[in-house]
Amino acid sequence: MLEKLTNKAKEALFLETGLHLAGNRELIVENCGRIEECSEVFMSLGCGRLLIQIWGSDLRAFDYSTGGLVIRGKISRIEIEERRKS
Repeated sequence: MLEKLTNKAKEALFLETGLHLAGNRELIVENCGRIEECSEVFMSLGCGRLLIQIWGSDLRAFDYSTGGLVIRGKISRIEIEERRKS
């Protein structure tokens, strides 16, 4: 029950991860917890219980200090998987 209340609170306070894709050249990730791996062809992001993996070319990360992240470059694939509870 506590988990259900926590999830509702996150939704109400807009603390869930949000993704906004502009074509294949820009991805905005809201509420990104950490960058786990970063190169010009692959990025791995830890976003709460989600792991977001981005493949492409000339990938660059911008504006991490805002609590979100902007990724620019040629994005070819995005994968999202839910992490298991510890």
